[in-house]
Amino acid sequence: MIAEPNAASNLPSHKENTVHDETVPECTVQNNSSVRNGNLKTSREKRKVREQCENIRRNSSSSRRVSQLQNGEVVEAVTLFEVVSMGKRAMQSVVDDWVEAYKQDRNVALLDLINFFIQCSGCQGVVTAEMFQNSHKQDANKIPSNRMDVMQKMTETFDEETGLQYKKFIAYPWILTVTWPVDVSNEDYPVIRTGPYWKKFKANFCEFIAVLVQQCQCSILYDSYLMDTIISLLTGLADSVIRAFRHTSTLAAMKLLTAVISVHLNLDVNKHNAQRLYEVEKNRISGKKTNYRLDQLERKRKEYDQKLVEIQNMMHAIFKGTFLSRYRDVVPEIRATCIEEIGNWIKTYPDVFLNDSYLKYIGWMLYDKQAEVRLKCLLGLQGIYSRKDLVSKMDLFTSRFKDRIVSMPLDKDHEVAVQAMKLLMLMSQNCEDVLSAEDCETLYQLVYTTHRPLAVAAGEFLYKRLLSHEEGEEVLSKGEKKVGAKTDQLKRLICFFLESELHKHVAYLIDSLWDWAGKFLKDWECMTTLLLKNGEGDGKVLNDAQESALIEIILATVREAAEGHPPVGRGAAKKILSVKEKKIQSEDCTKITEHFIMVLPQLLAKYSTDAQKVANLLQIPQYYDLDVYSTGHLEKHLDALLSEIKDIVAKHSDLSVLEASSRTYYILCSEKIAIYSKVDCARTQLIDELMGQLNQLLDGFWQKEEGFCTDAGEISRMHSALRRIAAFHNAHDLTKWNLYDKTLKLLQFEMEHGNLSVLVILPALQCTYFSLLWQLAAAAENSAKAFMILCDWLLILSHQDSNNNEEAVGLLDYLPSTSLQEKLLFFIQEHVFVEEDEGSKGLTEEEERKDESCKLDNLHKKRSLLAAYCKLIVYNVVEMTAAAEIYKHYVKTYSDFGDIIKETLSRTRHSNKIQSAKTLILCLQQLFQTHAESQDSSSGVDLSSASFTNMKELARRFSLTFGWDQLKSRESVAMIHKEGIEFAFQGATGADGKCLPPNLSFLLIISEFSNKLLKPDKRVVYDYLQRYVAEPLPCSRDKWQPLILYRNSLLANEDEESSVLGSSGEWPPMGTSKALSFKRKLSNGSLPETSHTEAASQEAALERASQLTSVAGRSRKRLKSQEKHLKEHLPLHCPGGLQRRRSKDEIKTEDVSVQGQAEDTSEDVDVDVVGADQDN
Repeated sequence: MIAEPNAASNLPSHKENTVHDETVPECTVQNNSSVRNGNLKTSREKRKVREQCENIRRNSSSSRRVSQLQNGEVVEAVTLFEVVSMGKRAMQSVVDDWVEAYKQDRNVALLDLINFFIQCSGCQGVVTAEMFQNSHKQDANKIPSNRMDVMQKMTETFDEETGLQYKKFIAYPWILTVTWPVDVSNEDYPVIRTGPYWKKFKANFCEFIAVLVQQCQCSILYDSYLMDTIISLLTGLADSVIRAFRHTSTLAAMKLLTAVISVHLNLDVNKHNAQRLYEVEKNRISGKKTNYRLDQLERKRKEYDQKLVEIQNMMHAIFKGTFLSRYRDVVPEIRATCIEEIGNWIKTYPDVFLNDSYLKYIGWMLYDKQAEVRLKCLLGLQGIYSRKDLVSKMDLFTSRFKDRIVSMPLDKDHEVAVQAMKLLMLMSQNCEDVLSAEDCETLYQLVYTTHRPLAVAAGEFLYKRLLSHEEGEEVLSKGEKKVGAKTDQLKRLICFFLESELHKHVAYLIDSLWDWAGKFLKDWECMTTLLLKNGEGDGKVLNDAQESALIEIILATVREAAEGHPPVGRGAAKKILSVKEKKIQSEDCTKITEHFIMVLPQLLAKYSTDAQKVANLLQIPQYYDLDVYSTGHLEKHLDALLSEIKDIVAKHSDLSVLEASSRTYYILCSEKIAIYSKVDCARTQLIDELMGQLNQLLDGFWQKEEGFCTDAGEISRMHSALRRIAAFHNAHDLTKWNLYDKTLKLLQFEMEHGNLSVLVILPALQCTYFSLLWQLAAAAENSAKAFMILCDWLLILSHQDSNNNEEAVGLLDYLPSTSLQEKLLFFIQEHVFVEEDEGSKGLTEEEERKDESCKLDNLHKKRSLLAAYCKLIVYNVVEMTAAAEIYKHYVKTYSDFGDIIKETLSRTRHSNKIQSAKTLILCLQQLFQTHAESQDSSSGVDLSSASFTNMKELARRFSLTFGWDQLKSRESVAMIHKEGIEFAFQGATGADGKCLPPNLSFLLIISEFSNKLLKPDKRVVYDYLQRYVAEPLPCSRDKWQPLILYRNSLLANEDEESSVLGSSGEWPPMGTSKALSFKRKLSNGSLPETSHTEAASQEAALERASQLTSVAGRSRKRLKSQEKHLKEHLPLHCPGGLQRRRSKDEIKTEDVSVQGQAEDTSEDVDVDVVGADQDN
């Protein structure tokens, strides 16, 4: 069927959709016995059949060609599978083309359709076909001999020689043989693949079947050929052991039955209309014997009856042949497909399918082990129970499976539990008394579950089943009805909350009801009215427990409205509010504020003696929009609130009440709002009174120490006073009342005498603890200011003009000592480079904004501190090496402090190139040593670890700071390589340092700077590296991999690279002439005496060394032309041992003789690039 085998390669499935299926039409079968038997033994036979099939497919598919642009080429889709897969055309036109092809040659078109189903299974095999005809009549009770032969062949076999698997089955009147590789049995085929492409393919596949039946219902659907073949094909494939065949054919058969049912419904309507017309026509011509119109309607009616019989036979064949064998399939996806479709059949055609013969399959599958299957059952039942006209026929099913459905909200799968709860909601609404009181009580408790979707579904069930019932309204007026109904709802909610005995979960209860009863739960006016007027002659009195429950409900509803997200523990992440939700939240906050500003003082006054009620009521002000006090001119209500809080603090010593009072003052004492001064004054007066009481008690205690310890009344009063102050000191700074000295004196007395009561010691310890915390917080803020002042003073003192100012010379003696520099650096490390905890989870939007603003303020302070310290480094107030600790954080804190650190590095380099380079290499060395110490000494340095990778990244960033001008950074880069090489070979042991150096991996770090070296300098650095390497390498080359990689970085773009990377690993000799000698001694601080000839040679060497700078300053071409000359006149060979001593800005080396080279009379030269360059 595929004219162009590569056309299917357009599909994303690669090989699995590159289907090379081949079908043999009838004409081919008659001429080839091997094809008719389904066995193609030779390659010649196979090739002949393939050519014949392809010619026929090209001719039959010319009307259904689809062009698609792929990789710049036009690819034509020939088969149905390709057209449907591409999805480039409307399904209607695809089916129309196939129907036209069927009318022209039904065998070829049917084979195309058969291949379509085979290919949709992901089969990469070959399909052959033969006609099954019974040419001679036999007895009805005798099975034809040729059919007996076919029945014996209806098996799946495996050919060991070819590695192919065969399946032969009847798709009447066809005998099909499918041949495919064994690997097609894997669990990857089109209808189960994920991704948008395959979802669309599956939808196109199902749509194709539906449209095919729809387009054929007026013509070829009833030709006793098309549907028989398709049903036989799908039934045969659905019985295969191959999952791909079984799943795809089951899906196709179920969709086919759904489409056939739609045709049946249309026929029913047409038959009914024809019957009505027949009756009307018959009544109209009652006196006449015959009538053409009546005969025509009669024939039409009989035609519909005949078609209905055929459709019913198709339905029964598909249901019995596919559904009954596959609804219990081992594959859950197949079972889910069957159950999903039977639910659709029942809803679509209840007259046939809505009976216990079909409902039982859904009921049985409610016990399936797979959640997907159970979910499909519940969704199907929801569609049935949602229609009251269908529920009346569900009595037997409901009584049989009700207990199972009631238990399913406790299913381990969350989605199944949610859908089960929704189904029970529909059953409760449309089935009378189907759920018992015990069932409802069990379901009500699910409002407290932590899974919010299930809790919300249970909340709907609770609200509609219990809370929304309105009773006793007929005797009331219209206004009283509304108030009375809300009051009754509140009382039912309170009773449910109390009876559930889960008082601490009121927030979960309110959150479950919020989506369904939000308007009712936001009626705070009704709630507070019920509290304030409780027991005032209406006869409906709330008891104490009900009042407490109502206050908890009020607090929970206020919190839900103000925060706009579920309570803690319900919901994995914080809800992101939409613009509409934010607007509703803002309106609710305003409504809360305007109502409770006036009502809350009255409620506090009424329940001022009840600690639990007061503690809950005092949490409401934290959700206020405090600007309403000033904009609404409601200051008198603020005075009333502050007065009530003051009285409550005086009456109670309960910790929850005191903490709620303290937090309320903290909320109201915001410096950004207009009421701050009034609230601050009230708070000060309250603290003065509390401290006055405490001072009075302490004065009495110090006057009679012995008597106080035994007086229970005095202990109780002291305990209450200290407890009140501790609660306020937790949220408010009471340092100015000198509380620390008072409580510390009490604790010292306890340590000396040991006879104080625990009731006094504990609150005294709390007060002392809070005092220390407030002092530390103040000290931390003041320490930053002190640090800034100290940095400014040091900067000023270090830049005094000392030319004509003797006093300034004296001030210079106060420059920071080593210990002070260490303290300054420690302060920066403790206050700047400190990671902050991510504690912003679960915050409201307003709290997030405040948290973000606080983080920005802290970052600004840190940047100011770091900038002040970096100024000291830049202007040489502290040693430049101190910057190494700052540079370590360059990459990690680049977004926050990268600009400051980069500017510091630039300024220090401009001040002193060499010392700046030493600081960079010192930073990397310290990081490397820290990394090496953290590693296992036996395994060496881990080059793949994150810390080593970070070091390389830091070195790369340092390298980028040198820019593109290599001449400008020549000295600094050379110094980095020199220091890095010496550090890498530091600590090497054994003869001539032939053992593996412990810091050899450091060469990988400094290799990041190799691209900043000029070509002549790379040669010089390479020669310097060779002094430390014994050739050949004593150990395995793998262990010396860092050295090899570092060499490669120095030899990049060099012509001599191939020779260097040879077996010896040495640079080839650069000349045969003896090198000149140039030595610098650091022992006596002067150059040694030399002869006239030797001095002349030294002067010549110096002159040539100076050419490094002058030549590099010329153009690149001239630099390359001088490279050979420089190499000949700057040999840097020296003995393998090297001792070095440093002055401030230059490095001098001392010649060290090497044993074993006495016969060598030549004297090596040791010239440092940096030193030579700097001397110039």
